[in-house]
Amino acid sequence: MTKPTATLLISCPDQRGLVAKLANFIYSNGGNIIHADQHTDFGAELFLSRIEWQLEGFNLPRDLIGPAFNAIAQPLGAKWKLHFSDTVPRIAIWVSKQDHCLFDLIWRHRAQEFAAEIPLIISNHPHLQKVAEQFGIDYHHIPISKDNKAEQEIKQLELLQQYKIDLVVLAKYMQIVSADFITKFPQIINIHHSFLPAFVGANPYHRAFERGVKIIGATAHYATPELDAGPIIEQDVVRVSHRDDVEDLIRKGKDLERVVLARAVRLHLQNRVLVYANRTVVFE
Repeated sequence: MTKPTATLLISCPDQRGLVAKLANFIYSNGGNIIHADQHTDFGAELFLSRIEWQLEGFNLPRDLIGPAFNAIAQPLGAKWKLHFSDTVPRIAIWVSKQDHCLFDLIWRHRAQEFAAEIPLIISNHPHLQKVAEQFGIDYHHIPISKDNKAEQEIKQLELLQQYKIDLVVLAKYMQIVSADFITKFPQIINIHHSFLPAFVGANPYHRAFERGVKIIGATAHYATPELDAGPIIEQDVVRVSHRDDVEDLIRKGKDLERVVLARAVRLHLQNRVLVYANRTVVFE
């Protein structure tokens, strides 16, 4: 899609005529809908929708679309967000020592799989600075300890503001992000293996091997103050057997983490994820 589009993500109490009202807003202003999807959570009595239309020929200028739609959304009790396809998000990747997710995200970005910019890498270790230099990305080493965590998070927030970051991707960043930080900057995607909560802490693959697990997986989710319990965006699994040793489990786990994180980031950047009640609807 080369022509710019607008996308609305909407959630509101379920009621009659919602699809017609949304479509009529776009039609009455000369818009051409190219994608429309909706889901009703009957348990929550909630209607959720993603609708995308071409901006070419649309009668409203961009700065008036939001106010005009809000006049419709308020009586419906709707929560909504408006996005434009030619607005390029800016990503900060946070890492520690592991590089597999970092390399994968950078490669996919250079292959133009992501419509985004990656101007910043932040790490609590210096080990991956050469990777950043190799690809011309600014690298900031911010060591974190129990004693300096609060002041170092202030520095991290300042960098996100300085670089005008829209999304933080925790690409195996092995530090807990504080609740205060998440409150101030909630747009954070995390990746972890799917042994949780069975094998928390250090050496999960070794302990999974000792238990003889048959499936390992990876989960990408939005970060919330409750550790590793945020709304899930994407997951995947792979089977393992008695023939797999610990190194095989680690290799397969890393492969999954790469793919699952990339899918989650892409879905977020394409404005296909709608969060409600610590859950997500993903409009693929």
